[in-house]
Amino acid sequence: MGSNEESAPSLSASSIKITDITQDGESITFAITCQKSSSSDGVCVFRTYEDFDWLQQSLFSQEDVPGLQGIIFPPLPGKLLPSSQQTPAKVLKQLGFLSLGDEYKIYCEALELYLQQVAAHTILSKSKALQSFLTSSESPGKQRVKKGIFNRLSQAMEEIRKEGHKDVDEFFKSERDRNTYLSALYKSSTEKFLDVVLTKQRLAVACGHFSTSLHLCVNQENPAAVAFSKICLKLSDIIEVVKINNEKTSANDISTLGLALDLESRYQEAKREMLFRRTCKLVELETANRNSERAKPNKKATMEGVLKATQKEFNSVSSVAKQEIEVYQRARVSVLRDFLVGWCEKQLNTARESADLISQHLDACREFDV
Repeated sequence: MGSNEESAPSLSASSIKITDITQDGESITFAITCQKSSSSDGVCVFRTYEDFDWLQQSLFSQEDVPGLQGIIFPPLPGKLLPSSQQTPAKVLKQLGFLSLGDEYKIYCEALELYLQQVAAHTILSKSKALQSFLTSSESPGKQRVKKGIFNRLSQAMEEIRKEGHKDVDEFFKSERDRNTYLSALYKSSTEKFLDVVLTKQRLAVACGHFSTSLHLCVNQENPAAVAFSKICLKLSDIIEVVKINNEKTSANDISTLGLALDLESRYQEAKREMLFRRTCKLVELETANRNSERAKPNKKATMEGVLKATQKEFNSVSSVAKQEIEVYQRARVSVLRDFLVGWCEKQLNTARESADLISQHLDACREFDV
C-alpha cells in the first residue's frame, strides 16, 4: 500500500468528519464519514488508532513518488490510551490540550484535521492508502507496512550527527535556524497557555465549592438572619456565574487557540524532520562526490553513476522541500488566523453573556431591603 494512483477517486477534504467515538474495553474506535468530490454519496468507516498509524506509515513508505522525502507530512497526534491504562496526569503530559475537553472531542478534532490535511495535500491525496483508509469497509491497521527510509533514518543513532551538518544552501540554512527558534517558542507558548487553561478550570471548581458552601449560611428560621441569608443566596448566584464563565472561557481556549498551538507545535516537528531528511541526502551527495573523486579508473564510471543518481535525488528532494515550505508558511498563517478569529469571537460572546448576567444580579442587589 501507499503508492500513488493518478486515477484514484478524488475525495472532498472538507467533507471528512469524525462523527463518533466509542470505547469497548481497551479499544477506542472512531466513526469517519466523507464523500467523493464528484458525487453526493457519503461513506462511513470505523477506524482505530492503529489504522491511523498504518496510514501514516503507508504515506512514509511510498516508493514511486519523486522527492517524497521533501514533503512536510501532516503530523499524526499521539495515541490516546484508555483511562484505565494511565493516569490523567500522564495523559495530560503526553497529549496536552488534546487530552482536555468532554468525551475526547478535541482529540477527535485533531485527528479530523490530520485527515483533512492529508486529503488536501497535492501529492499525498493521490495515495491509494488514503483511499482505502477512508472508503474500505475492512480495517487496514493489521496489515504489515514496509518500513520506509524515514523509519531507518529516525532510528539510526549514527544519523544524529548529520542534524548539525552545515548546509550549502542559504535558504535551507535559514529555514533550519528559523525552525529551531519557532519550535522552542511554540513549545513554551503551548505549555504556558495550558497552565492558564488549567488554572481557569481549577478556579471554576473552587467557585463551585464556594457557591455551594454559601447555602450553608442560609437561616430562614431566625428573622434577624433573613437579610443576611438573602445576601448569601445572591452572592452564591453571582459566584455561580463566575464559575460558568471560567468553564466556558477555558473550553473556548482549548477548542481554538489551544488546538492551534498544539497543531503548530507538531507541524514544526514535522518540518524539522523534513529538513533533517534533506540534510541526510546532502551528506550522501557529498560522500558520493568524494568517492567519485577518489575512485580508481576501473571503478570511476560506477562511482560517477552513483553520484549522478544521488545528485538527481537530492535535487528532487530539495525542489519539493522548497515548494512544501512555501505552501506550509501560507497555510500556517491562514490556519492560525482562523483559530485566533474563532477564539476572539467565542471569548467575546462569553464575556457578553457573563456581563449580562452579572448586570442582572447587580440590579437585584440594589433592590435589597436590608
